[in-house]
Amino acid sequence: MADGVVARLDRAKAAVAAAARRAGRNPREVAVVAVTKTVPPEVVREAYEAGHRSFGESYVQEALGKIDRLPPDARWHMIGHLQSNKAKRAVELFASVESLDRESLARALEAAARARGALLEVLLQVHVGDEASKHGATFEGAEALARRAAEWPSLRLRGLMAIPPYREDPEAARADFRALRELRDHLHRLRLPGVEMAELSMGMSHDFEVAVEEGATRVRIGTAIFGERAP
Repeated sequence: MADGVVARLDRAKAAVAAAARRAGRNPREVAVVAVTKTVPPEVVREAYEAGHRSFGESYVQEALGKIDRLPPDARWHMIGHLQSNKAKRAVELFASVESLDRESLARALEAAARARGALLEVLLQVHVGDEASKHGATFEGAEALARRAAEWPSLRLRGLMAIPPYREDPEAARADFRALRELRDHLHRLRLPGVEMAELSMGMSHDFEVAVEEGATRVRIGTAIFGERAP
C-alpha cells in the first residue's frame, strides 16, 4: 500500500536526513525512535520487518503486550511519565528510560537495576515551555540531578529529553530546542563523573525537522509513521 507504515517510515527517515544535512550534520547522528503508543503489535512488526529497531512507549502496561511480540534485538525506550512503583518493570522491559525527572525515581531505578545486575541508560526529562500538565525537571533541577548521577552506579546518564508545548507553527519550538541543547552543552562542560551528555531526545512528528536542525540526536516519531491514533 502506497501510504503504509513502511512508506511513511521511509519518508520520515528521509526528512530527518534532509534536516540534518541542512544543519551541516551527518544524518547518521540522528536516530528515529518510532513511537508505538496505541499501535497494535502487528503494525509495529511491519516497521521491524522493514529494518527498524528503535521503538518508544509511554506506558509500562501497554509495552508489556508488544515487547514480547517482537524479536529481542528491538530496542525499547520509555518516553512517558514513569511512576516510581513501576521502576522494577521498566528496568526489565526497556533499554533506555528517557523520562527521569526526579530523584525519587532515580533511586527506584537504581535499586531495580542493581538488583537485576543491569546497567540502565537514562535521560533527564526537562520541562520546557509553560504547560503545567507536562512533566520534567526545571533547568536548575536537571543540573542538580546530573550532579548526583555518581550516586547511581547502575544508571548511565547519557543526555536530556524534552517535550515542548504543541504549537501550530513548528518554528515556534525552535527556542525550546535550542535552550535544551544549550543546557546539554553546559552539563557536558561540567565533566561530571559517570555522566556523558551525548544524547538530545527532542522533536516529534510535528516538529522533528526543527529539532534536528537544533541538534537532536533522537527524534520520537509516532503519527508520521503509524498514522493518526485511534480515539
